[in-house]
Amino acid sequence: MMFTRNLKLIFFIIFCPIFLFAQQGKIETIIIDEETKEPIIGASASLLQQSNQHYIQGAQSDIEGKLMFSDVDFGTYAIRITYVGKENVLIENVRVANSQPVKLAQVSMMDDGKLIEEVVVEGRTPEMRLGIDKKVFDVSQSLVSVGGSASDLLQNVPTLDVDVDGNVSLRGSSSVKILIDGRESAMAGSDINALLQSLPANSIEKVELITNPSAKYDAEGQSGIINIILKKNVRTGLNGSVTASGGSYDNYSAGVDLNYRDRKFNFFGGYNYANRVRPGNDFNDNTELIDGVIQENSARTISTSENSRKGKNHTFRFGTDWYAAPKTTLSLGANVSVRDNDRRSDIDYRYFNVLGLGDRSSRISQQYEEDLGMDITFDFKQELKREGEEITANITYGNDTEDGTNDFHQTYANNRADFRRQNVTSEAGKNWNFQVDYVLPFGEDHKFEAGYRTIVRNSEDTQWSEVLDTLTNQFLPDYSVSNDFDLANSVHALYANYQRKLTEKLGMQVGLRGEQTYLRSTYYNLDPDAPEDEKRNDGNQDFFRLYPSAFLSYEVGDSGDKVQLSYTRRVQRPRGWQVNPFVNVNDEINYRQGNPNLLPEDIHSFELSFAKFYDKWNFISSAYYRRSSDMMSPFLRDPEEIADIVGDRSNVTYSRWENVSKQNAMGLELISKVNFLQWWDATANVNLFYDKTMPYAEFNTGDVENFSWNGNINTNVKFTKSTTLQARGFYRAPRKWVQGRMKSMAGLDVAVRQDVLAGKGSVMFNVRDVFNSQRFRMENNLPTQFNQRESRWMRRMFSLSFTYRFGMQDLTKKQEDRGGDNGMDEGMEGGF
Repeated sequence: MMFTRNLKLIFFIIFCPIFLFAQQGKIETIIIDEETKEPIIGASASLLQQSNQHYIQGAQSDIEGKLMFSDVDFGTYAIRITYVGKENVLIENVRVANSQPVKLAQVSMMDDGKLIEEVVVEGRTPEMRLGIDKKVFDVSQSLVSVGGSASDLLQNVPTLDVDVDGNVSLRGSSSVKILIDGRESAMAGSDINALLQSLPANSIEKVELITNPSAKYDAEGQSGIINIILKKNVRTGLNGSVTASGGSYDNYSAGVDLNYRDRKFNFFGGYNYANRVRPGNDFNDNTELIDGVIQENSARTISTSENSRKGKNHTFRFGTDWYAAPKTTLSLGANVSVRDNDRRSDIDYRYFNVLGLGDRSSRISQQYEEDLGMDITFDFKQELKREGEEITANITYGNDTEDGTNDFHQTYANNRADFRRQNVTSEAGKNWNFQVDYVLPFGEDHKFEAGYRTIVRNSEDTQWSEVLDTLTNQFLPDYSVSNDFDLANSVHALYANYQRKLTEKLGMQVGLRGEQTYLRSTYYNLDPDAPEDEKRNDGNQDFFRLYPSAFLSYEVGDSGDKVQLSYTRRVQRPRGWQVNPFVNVNDEINYRQGNPNLLPEDIHSFELSFAKFYDKWNFISSAYYRRSSDMMSPFLRDPEEIADIVGDRSNVTYSRWENVSKQNAMGLELISKVNFLQWWDATANVNLFYDKTMPYAEFNTGDVENFSWNGNINTNVKFTKSTTLQARGFYRAPRKWVQGRMKSMAGLDVAVRQDVLAGKGSVMFNVRDVFNSQRFRMENNLPTQFNQRESRWMRRMFSLSFTYRFGMQDLTKKQEDRGGDNGMDEGMEGGF
């Protein structure tokens, strides 16, 4: 059967007629020295709008003097080229009208007759680049996130939300695919949120949002893909930066990034250390409903907790690019993450009409974890004979381990004996990624591309739990929550695309991706007295699906404005912790459990987008619709339904992951960047959405209709040449779900940056959650239980940071002939 399914993939790639229309083009040229005719390495170039000279993107010439701007929207541009000791070159009226590369004549740069010892270049990368297929946000200059984690930084990206547990949502959906440098991070193991909470914000250069990906991309992610691009400097010579910060609640961090490049090699590396402390608190109110209402004799438990999340994180990045030949590049890189986590909760419980527990109790929950994650990546790129024809390949291996303990000690006000539990947990995972992509242009207006990808994930999870026997004062095994769980998951995919242009302004794209997925899980019951047929539970899911995509694009006028209509089919696969059937008892009144029979979600997504560009402002609007089935969600059960798990206690909530419902969702997303004045700009986002969730009959709950919205605004004010203020505010309106609702939340972050040391250094002061208002408040409604919860995972925080940048622009012989090394600082982080 496996051979038959793989054979389907082979026939799909060979016989499927595909069409693809690319929405962007390239500009290429060669830069040489007028006197020596040798290529100039590291010449800086800026792509500008021809009409107003506004900056679009930057680039540098490579070891062969080749300069290239990729992902260029159709339109007319100017190019400014600069290099130390050379006269500036301005090329105007460069027209990009289709996807074929625009090849400019060779550019010769002449000596300017001046000996420059040091140049400081000032400028700033645009915070937002709008494209039809994706939105790119430059976050390297996000002042309000300095000293924070990747989770803190993602809160500042338009259309994204981060909840109390670190889950990231895009357009109101947490079913989103998160990539790092275009791939799944093996360092994250089964929990990408834990990695994001430890990854330093200052290691991230930009964030790409791909809301309706084509067949070339992984089909996973209900609402799309979030691609986090880490900083990798490719400037010529030796350069780097050093950063240190400290803040309230004993938060501090430090890091260094270095890069060296010559004609054949580019070496890069970095190290970041962070000591993070996140104080927070929780309020939880569980009340029994009698005949559907709260009565005087209703059982009720109110818990309040003070929480502390402490973490020490070490992150290492290093690698090299080898330019083996003019058309051959090989790259090798590695990432290592070492994390120590210490979480403590002091919980106070008050009981009303709860038999056997008295009127109150207190619990101390202490969790320690030691994590080690790493991945090793090899990339290969070969340009072939035909212009634009190339083959790329990637192999990535990753390994993640996590060992921890989780201890509970609960004392009661009555004469009931103390309750103590000790848990020992262990996780180990291995990931492999194999990928090959091929691009073949047939002519000016169309091309073919195809690829193959295999992802293999294997993990082993163990939990051993012991409870104190008050009679013998010894810890004895609790087999009800002790288990081993093994998971093997693999996805094999083939895709093909073919582009065709219908008219000068109208193009179309049709793509197809085939994926064969295998999910094997094994649950081991560690109770030696359990029946033989209950000691092992195997889960097995195999399925093959085709994921088509189609795009129509129309260019409006000659200004680069675009309209695009697109359709894609997508999937959201279950994660390891969602299918692991062990019962999580960290909180005695809130039990959680995975489901090994969880099915993947099936999503059909439509999107209509329009992008408009003006001199001082631009915006993109997107109307979207999603049809989802087999939606995965933790479903709350009434205590009487799960008496075998919680006994006769009516004050306990229990949730298990289920395929709960179908859903229709639609929305309108607006993003705009406005330059009010030369010293003041703002980026705003509003997302209005409606969804109707239709639970399956077996869950015995009604349909839920929900209309909600969220928005944020980020503004920059430049008081002087070296002083900048940045502020970011957001609001999330109330939102319903099948069994309850989330209440509204708002917040404000503010930061000030002062450049010092002639622009080589920067001092930054920021305040996160200025008004201490970021609280997650929610309600859950069951036939026999009503639950209210309020959580705060971060309080108002202050931090002070310092960054120093240094660098040598070029170390070539030509520079030595001019009189030695000429230092050059690249100015702001993230390029200019």
